[in-house]
Amino acid sequence: MQKLNTRKIGAEKERFVCGWLEERGYRIVARNFSCRTGEIDLVAWEGGYLVFVEVKYRADAGCGAPEEAVDLRKQRAVSRTALVFLQRYRFAETTPVRFDVAALSGETVTLIKNAFEFCG
Repeated sequence: MQKLNTRKIGAEKERFVCGWLEERGYRIVARNFSCRTGEIDLVAWEGGYLVFVEVKYRADAGCGAPEEAVDLRKQRAVSRTALVFLQRYRFAETTPVRFDVAALSGETVTLIKNAFEFCG
């Protein structure tokens, strides 16, 4: 039962962040893209970049800051999944991409643009 509640809360928070990003000029093109290498929460166009956004939520600081959960292992998984996305939808190799993290604490969103570089 706990896993279902966690997934439901995660989906709600991703929807919230999606709207928050749209208000700031992001144009969402995909949500919850998944393949065998992993999942990317949001993919959007912003400022000429195709942006892969990882959404992390914490109800309180007891478990640390949300962005701390985007460790090197997660960065590698997101990077590999971004490659699959680019190939699947036939984006040019020259498409400018960026990896952002939207850290959500309670109802406060902290957007970290270019939070990490591609790591394969």
